Amino acid sequence: MNVVAIIFARGGSKGLPGKNIRLFGGKPLIAWSIEHAQAVDRISRVLVSTDCSEIAAVALEYGAEVPFMRPAELADDHSPEWLAWRHALNYLRETTGELPDVMVSVPATAPLRLPQDIENCLNEYENHDADIVITVTDPHRSPYFNMVKKNADGSVGLVNPPQKAIARRQDTPIVFDMATVCYVVKPEFVMSHESTFEGHVRSLHVPTVRAIDIDTLLDFQIAEHLMHLQSEDNVNN
Repeated sequence: MNVVAIIFARGGSKGLPGKNIRLFGGKPLIAWSIEHAQAVDRISRVLVSTDCSEIAAVALEYGAEVPFMRPAELADDHSPEWLAWRHALNYLRETTGELPDVMVSVPATAPLRLPQDIENCLNEYENHDADIVITVTDPHRSPYFNMVKKNADGSVGLVNPPQKAIARRQDTPIVFDMATVCYVVKPEFVMSHESTFEGHVRSLHVPTVRAIDIDTLLDFQIAEHLMHLQSEDNVNN
């Protein structure tokens, strides 16, 4: 089975400028995703899709392929990443004559993942008839209990009002936060559909400590602290 990993890392982050090449644990943030993908034997190629020459240079330094630059119109704040996925897959089809059997997206913003998380996503994909496998983690809030939206009259109400009153969060339906640890996708699905939940979606649960998604400086600082704690645990054990 031909499995290709692609790391989608644009250069115009507003929440944390330059985050994809910001040093994290002694190496650029994107390097962690490259190395995680390289550690998975089933992955035959590791590519980076970026619009930024600095990110491209770092990616090449750490052994990823950067065979094309992403067009600017697919790298601004309003560009759906789905279109960047499609652009990369089109490149592979044009240069190899066919789509890969599987595309794995390994976001640069989840440096605390383990290669085993990618392996487990691939297992979930191979063992079930899925169009896409996403990662999920325990929720911070429940839309049935303590997530609210503003109404037209200025009042607020629950995002998903339950049919009967719920006094404890433990009594609400089980929900999860989507994580950005890994996506395993059927390329034909990406080419013929417009979004994740148009297809048959499976999920893999990842512990919250490995599922942090870096978007802001605070996220970055929390991730650094967690990595420091993990390093201390490894030394002490």
